[in-house]
Amino acid sequence: MAMSSLAIRARAKGNPLTTWRALRLRNICSGGRFGFAASESDAPDPPVAGTKFLESFKEEFEIGSRVISLETGKIARFANGAVVLGMEETKVLSTVAAGKGDAVRDFLPLTVDYQEKQFAQGVIPNTFMRREGAPKERELLCGRLIDRPIRPLFPSGFYHEIQIMASVLSSDGKQDPDVMAANATSAALMLSDIPWGGPIGVVRIGRICGQFIVNPTMDELSLSDLNLVYACTRDKTLMIDVQAREISEKDLEAGLRLAHPEAVKYLEPQIRLAARAGNQKKEYKLSMVPEKIFEKVRNLAEVPIEAVFSDPSYGKFERGEALEKITQAVKTALEEECDEESLKVLPKVVDTVRKEVVRKRIISEGSRVDGRHLDEVRPIYCEASYLPILHGSALFNRGDTQVLCTVTLGAPQDAQRLDSLVGPPTKRFMLHYSFPPFCINEIGKRAGLNRREVGHGTLAEKALLAVLPPEDDFPYTVRINSEVMASDGSTSMATVCGGSMALMDAGIPLREHVAGVSVGLVTDVDPATGEIRDYRILTDILGLEDHLGDMDFKISGTRNGVTAIQLDIKPAGIPLDIICECLEHAHKGRLQILDHMEKEISVPRTQDDRNSPRIVTLKFSNDAIRRFIGPLGALKRKIEEETGARISVGDGTITIAAKNQTMMEKVQDKVDFIIGREIEVGGIYKGIVTSIKEYGAFVEFNGGQQGLLHISELSHEPVSKVSDVVSVGQQISLMCIGQDVRGNIKLSLKATSPQTGSGTKNVLKGSAPVSKETSNIWASLEKLSNGEQKKSTPEELPLSENENIASDPSASSTPAVVIRSAAECDEEEKSSGLSKTSKSTPKRMGGSKIVNKLKAVQSSDKESDSALSSLLSNTLSRMQGEKDDSENNNQSDKETDVKTPMTPQKLKLGTKVTAKVYQIRARGLVLDLGGGIRGMYRFEPNGEKDFSVGDELQVQCSSFTTKGVPVMSLVDEE
Repeated sequence: MAMSSLAIRARAKGNPLTTWRALRLRNICSGGRFGFAASESDAPDPPVAGTKFLESFKEEFEIGSRVISLETGKIARFANGAVVLGMEETKVLSTVAAGKGDAVRDFLPLTVDYQEKQFAQGVIPNTFMRREGAPKERELLCGRLIDRPIRPLFPSGFYHEIQIMASVLSSDGKQDPDVMAANATSAALMLSDIPWGGPIGVVRIGRICGQFIVNPTMDELSLSDLNLVYACTRDKTLMIDVQAREISEKDLEAGLRLAHPEAVKYLEPQIRLAARAGNQKKEYKLSMVPEKIFEKVRNLAEVPIEAVFSDPSYGKFERGEALEKITQAVKTALEEECDEESLKVLPKVVDTVRKEVVRKRIISEGSRVDGRHLDEVRPIYCEASYLPILHGSALFNRGDTQVLCTVTLGAPQDAQRLDSLVGPPTKRFMLHYSFPPFCINEIGKRAGLNRREVGHGTLAEKALLAVLPPEDDFPYTVRINSEVMASDGSTSMATVCGGSMALMDAGIPLREHVAGVSVGLVTDVDPATGEIRDYRILTDILGLEDHLGDMDFKISGTRNGVTAIQLDIKPAGIPLDIICECLEHAHKGRLQILDHMEKEISVPRTQDDRNSPRIVTLKFSNDAIRRFIGPLGALKRKIEEETGARISVGDGTITIAAKNQTMMEKVQDKVDFIIGREIEVGGIYKGIVTSIKEYGAFVEFNGGQQGLLHISELSHEPVSKVSDVVSVGQQISLMCIGQDVRGNIKLSLKATSPQTGSGTKNVLKGSAPVSKETSNIWASLEKLSNGEQKKSTPEELPLSENENIASDPSASSTPAVVIRSAAECDEEEKSSGLSKTSKSTPKRMGGSKIVNKLKAVQSSDKESDSALSSLLSNTLSRMQGEKDDSENNNQSDKETDVKTPMTPQKLKLGTKVTAKVYQIRARGLVLDLGGGIRGMYRFEPNGEKDFSVGDELQVQCSSFTTKGVPVMSLVDEE
């Protein structure tokens, strides 16, 4: 009713729009809905965001000449505890959170997640989704590095769920963030309300040239022969992780004793930060067994358990079945009494009683479960080459523990690519450890990466890496697969032993064998003070001794020193003196195992061609590599599909990886056919005969290059006809024996076959012995310049095949020029044309008696007899010289008319020679200059073209083509 009266009043006015505004209503043009609008005088001031103050706390200190900061309160404020640890430009955030429920458990559900995201180094992930995926191996290993020292410090019976997340916020690549994350986690636990017996300090120690370095950078670690990570409380050791290059036990002990006081420096800053910003510790419910229930179950189970452990004849599963029967008997007794409270904790109490019985026997009697002495190693069985068809394999048994190790060799491109923030981008040696359920007679599913498997495999990988040959000497990518066939303790150390034998079985030149052994510890602790009253060190522990003992100290090494260590403990720390004492026990046990391994295989095995892979690296120019790859890599892929080999291309190199020698030869033949290889004097090459002449055969080899196989190099025996030895299309193996005057390649067939006659006879026949000195690589054809050709003198070049003197080894430094046949000369003539230096008109020459004799000598089919040809040539030269003394006196020394058989040494620019027409082409002539040398003559535009095969012409050398073919011009006859 009110709205309708307002509308009537508005229509009565002259200006409705003004009326609506007067009534404080929004109009249609305002873009909103109809309604009342507040007046400007009644509108409140717009809210302004205030400034929030983030209270943060920071502690700075110095360790190893590097400033370290601990900061809390600025980020992750809702977490139970959050700390950012910084060292230079690297910062790591660690957060702690605890579960809210009180679920019934009998273990501590502690989860540690470590993550390296690529934004920390300013990189977008190179994945399809452009984001990080499942945890990588390094992230799992860093998570284990954090978990191992903090887990023993949670109070007994604390079974609440705890999650720790460590993330790298920024990285400059200088420091490894793993140790920083462990210290940040300790500080975060100190700030939280979770009960924990910390703090701890974690430090890394390196050694360069015998000098220890605290908190080394990544560059320093690459030069160090020690990578020691040490974690401790104020007076006890919690965790040790070592990778070394055969460091002695004495030097290792010195490094441990240096690391302890350096790690303790982390404790006081954490305590100060917790006092300033820490939460008050919360009272959590602890799952403790009442003493009354424990005594009741112990009275029922202790005596039969002692009987089982006193009998060393029990095996692993027989002992387990006997203990299970005891547990069932106690359960039956409690069910008869209707003791439900005791039944709930029965498995845990029985396990505690079993632990007490075993530890008491070891401390008081020195008796182990299987009857061995404390320092005795279980019986060992070794077998190398268990699977002969593989590249390498070995079977290793220590007691009931059995591991099968296999080795696979691959090409360099098979190396694993790593995406970590620090460290190398690739890894060429990999060891993959597998623990299938059947090895302990259980069932289970295999899915994804297992933290335990990754940790054990990495430990064995570190142990073996120290003895591998350098990459320059052994470019293969190596993968070891360790399959645990049966497990009764120390499977990771068995992997080290089996892997070392498998590597030698694969023919890898290891410096030394590597063996590993696990050392255990059983202590007698005073309940009131927590001090150790007595202890026993156990060598080569069983799985049960690992479970019931206080320590699993895995030590690997050679006879010369330690290569890898991993220490895991169960109590809240062990004195460092006991740790150092264990090193000597491990050394003695390791030597016993090495004796058995060396009896089986002590040197790298020589592999046969059938199974052993081959890797060859060939060097070519980038242009040649482009020809080999083909358009979009099609030619390279085709060769890989046809042969099964793997080919990788680098800057100036082609690396071929083949499964065996036969496959390698196939690939090399294809590579040689496409682009050839750098030719060496004395090298053996496969070629195909393309044409046969009276003086020899042309052979195509090495990616299309051509060489001359002279008739004198066909056989050690006299050869009257080339076709009697080789035929067109025949594939033969030849040796390169040198070059001629223009760098043309000279080949020899007889040099590849054993000589039956004396060396003197072969020299008389004109063979060129191969120099056995340093092989010279010939330059490619494109590198040959005309200037180099003109500066070369006959004295600097090897002699022709027709000479009786052996080739000069220094001549192989002359750039290579490909020999061309007559047909190819014609093609060259058509493409580039002949030289136009001559302007004379051709005239036929009348043949004198002496010239006819010379012609007969030059065209003789017996031209291979070089000694006889030289004798006849000298005689004819004297006769012609007596007749034409007056003509020769009018010519200069450079332009003398050559009447003797032509040789490459005599053919120079301006040299005149009597030639005959060998072939007539459309644009010129192919001339026979004598001595098996062909030249080219191009018709002049207005010159004579009426020639016949066999006509004699007086010509002179005017130039050489880029292929080394002489270009001739006619000489006017005065």
